[in-house]
Amino acid sequence: MLKAVNPRLVYGHVSGYGLEGPDAERRAFDITGWWARSGLMEFIREPGQTPQGMAPGMGDHCTATAFFGAIMTGLYRREKTGEGSFVSTSLIANGVWANGMALQGVIAGNDIGTYRQAKGWPNPLTECHQCRDGRYLVLAIVNTGREYPGLARALDREAWLTDERFASVPAILQHRTEFRAAMRDAFSQLDYDEASARLEAAGVTHGPVQPMADVLTDEQMRAAGVVIETGDEGEGYDLTIASPINVREAPRRAPSRAPDVGANTLEILRELDFDADYIAALKQADVIVDASQINSQQVNS
Repeated sequence: MLKAVNPRLVYGHVSGYGLEGPDAERRAFDITGWWARSGLMEFIREPGQTPQGMAPGMGDHCTATAFFGAIMTGLYRREKTGEGSFVSTSLIANGVWANGMALQGVIAGNDIGTYRQAKGWPNPLTECHQCRDGRYLVLAIVNTGREYPGLARALDREAWLTDERFASVPAILQHRTEFRAAMRDAFSQLDYDEASARLEAAGVTHGPVQPMADVLTDEQMRAAGVVIETGDEGEGYDLTIASPINVREAPRRAPSRAPDVGANTLEILRELDFDADYIAALKQADVIVDASQINSQQVNS
């Protein structure tokens, strides 16, 4: 119907479970549609433990980014064809996309999730380790031929390289219980800063497991424009999280607080040529409110 009125319209739609199928009308939040239904929640569950929750809004943010891409694709298509589009995405589609590598493995006959539930995470070279000061780091040693010898040297454990239990990745996986114990002992001798410096010097891929508050004070977050200052002197809004998309030739707008509910209602209605009497009638019938009404009610209460 809308396309008949405006054939250039790009109409976007977000749902929990998609537009077709038995659950198309089912209510969803990201924890149900994106996290749990996609297999992600079960995949990270520790053997014998209850499945874990997720960070607030994590699936919503991923889905919103996909929705942005869908809208931009529709706009680009319109530039090429002159025609509008109906574009859509869903929580379930983005959850499965995020879990796509593991799920494609299942399709190929390698269900690492089931393996993990039975035997635990298989690779000690791609997991977290606690340092002497209580901080954690995570290893991501994928290029083992190059990085594993560096790990052994960085931790003063060159003997691992000639120990038949630890001399190769297949041997480590076979003896991972003993290797994890050896890793715990090695990292327990070092504070995080020293361990990280040694690993960095040895070319070993790793990173900090950061508490939330540390993310906001992380020098790299500020330098890369991930966490930015707002210039707002009000309490609780001196910093904010920037959009993850950068276009060098189009600087971001300065961040600002969200407007109060109803702050722009009257302005928009006037722009649409509704007259004062009609707007007054809408207010009288409580169809619309404006910010001044809400602020007055809050003061009086």
